[in-house]
Amino acid sequence: MTFWLVALVIWMAAGARVGRVLVKPATTARTAIVVAVAAVATAATVAIPEVGLAVDHLYGKGIGGVMVADRVVTSAWVLFGTATSVVAAAAWPIVSRRNLGQIARLIYGTGLTAILVTMAWSLIFGWVMVAFSCVFIAITGARHLDWTALGRGIALYTTGTVVVAGLAVASIRQILVGEEQARPADPGWFWPVWQVAALLIALGAVWIVIELWVRARLLLRRIRGLHKTMLERFPEVMAHESGGTATQLKASDQIAQIMDALYLQSGGGVELAAAGVPPESVPERANRVARWAHNPLGELVIDARWISPPEGVSPRGWVQAIAREFEVCRASEPARAAAGR
Repeated sequence: MTFWLVALVIWMAAGARVGRVLVKPATTARTAIVVAVAAVATAATVAIPEVGLAVDHLYGKGIGGVMVADRVVTSAWVLFGTATSVVAAAAWPIVSRRNLGQIARLIYGTGLTAILVTMAWSLIFGWVMVAFSCVFIAITGARHLDWTALGRGIALYTTGTVVVAGLAVASIRQILVGEEQARPADPGWFWPVWQVAALLIALGAVWIVIELWVRARLLLRRIRGLHKTMLERFPEVMAHESGGTATQLKASDQIAQIMDALYLQSGGGVELAAAGVPPESVPERANRVARWAHNPLGELVIDARWISPPEGVSPRGWVQAIAREFEVCRASEPARAAAGR
């Protein structure tokens, strides 16, 4: 059952990458990522004991007595290394967009040759190609690690690739010493580690999509109260929304709607002397705007200078800061009412 679940998850990741190519320009790198994840999914599928057994029964043993399923799995990993090497090549500064196409054709040609050799002759040759390509990918990935959504995705993908490189070396050693080829149904650590590596690669390939979706969901939850209040006062800021709007687009729309509503409530760009000059402190400024948004008829006066995001703060971060203070105001309102009684 584990083999089936792993294959399903990886095919879902491949489908997500296909969807990303469909909604954005199909560049050489994006197409290569689709090919790479699909290759990993193919390897994971043929590694399912029942599927591998069916392939072996259908085609029998190939040249050298090696089962066809083993050659297919190895070839799929060769294709993964080939396609990901194209992505890695695109990340090097010396490779321009003009010559990336030529380099990609050279890499794909080499990979196709390696697959043909693997299927017709030598399993060792295929694993050697996998190991070399994974080392190149790991070096490239290590150069681009940083603490961003993309950087975290690269870290996961690179970690999985490093594990694949180690497993490829272990496979080469296994063949050279004459050990019996490990099969997916055999007990031990070998195939579970392959599954972990494949899952890390699949997760890394779609990490940025997952993280952006999660962050958008959290943002919608944090600004829900402020958004509802401002929309009740200024419903005109909301265009007709579709129920199927993507989460990230919905979050961006609600940020814009809150900013528009705050702007309208402040008088639409009129500067008021009574408002004073906004302080540099973001929390202090957000607290005053939130209290004014919660009670616009109170003593506080706000103009457009207070509504605009402080220097160095994005509209999304600014609205989140206001929304946090707004929830504090809402939470303290029952306590003030009880104290007044």
